[in-house]
Amino acid sequence: MASADLISKARSEGRLLLTEVESKELLEEAGIPVVETKLATSKEEAINIAESIGFPVVLKIISPEVIHKSDMGGVKIGIADTSSVGEAYDSIMSSIENAMPSASIHGISVQKMADPGTEVIIGASTDPQFGHVVMFGMGGVLVEVLKDVAIKLVPLTPRDAHSIVREIKSFPILEGYRGAPASDLGKIEEAILNLSNFLENHKEIKELDLNPVFCYPNGIVAVDARVVLGEN
Repeated sequence: MASADLISKARSEGRLLLTEVESKELLEEAGIPVVETKLATSKEEAINIAESIGFPVVLKIISPEVIHKSDMGGVKIGIADTSSVGEAYDSIMSSIENAMPSASIHGISVQKMADPGTEVIIGASTDPQFGHVVMFGMGGVLVEVLKDVAIKLVPLTPRDAHSIVREIKSFPILEGYRGAPASDLGKIEEAILNLSNFLENHKEIKELDLNPVFCYPNGIVAVDARVVLGEN
């Protein structure tokens, strides 16, 4: 579905927060690598999707009310076979129904489990005066612990993308600190530029987070994504 259609669909349903599946579809269209993710609305559909994309897989609850999915029992990782998919599906649905019985559930996402890599965050927010700004930093739980991020105004040039990656204090980790593999800096910069271009064409987006983005010696992939629309 085209980005305009995804956004129109969410607005018609009275939603400002896109689902993870919708967010990834939007960002993939923008030229940002995302892990393959599909929505299942039944246990049988989840099993079929898992078999089609290949094991191991990750299952996550898709609900606008469930923000901290892991805390609610809404995430199952490393699922290695068909029977385990069915068990995980039932377990997630039961956990969410017990924890938040009134939550609106869109379904459960099934995604290929990505190989671990160096985690970064690529995000965007809207400044009331200057418009969109892009943010980059170390991802996962480290983004809250280290608060080591760099910010630049949209539109970004290739020089800006090169600079924002190197402005964080943790940049040596991306270079391959103490024998660890270096991250693909070129692909990180490319994703940041693609995001900047995307935001220029989509003023209706208020906030956006790709966290974590796994970085490898060759390539990157966004594992989780969140997109929030502005009210107008």
